[in-house]
Amino acid sequence: MCSGAVLCSSCTKPVPSMFKPEVQIDNVIRRLRFDADEMTQDALAKQVGVTRQTIIALEAGKYLPSLPLAIRIARVFGKNVEEVFVVKDV
Repeated sequence: MCSGAVLCSSCTKPVPSMFKPEVQIDNVIRRLRFDADEMTQDALAKQVGVTRQTIIALEAGKYLPSLPLAIRIARVFGKNVEEVFVVKDV
């Protein structure tokens, strides 16, 4: 039986989601960039191996990074992942 937030393609009933909807992950990438001599989105993107559009989406909260990307971003700023990406209960 299907239940959850996402629709099942075969029966159009909701199916379980992998993520709890009451959890939100924020980040402080923009602030860290500005604290790092106003590093550009492009400069950060090149250092971590993604496009500038990926950094824009991350900063806007429209995209969650993979774990390896989150680690690379944190290392650029000399931070732990938890200092860059903050889990908030909604």
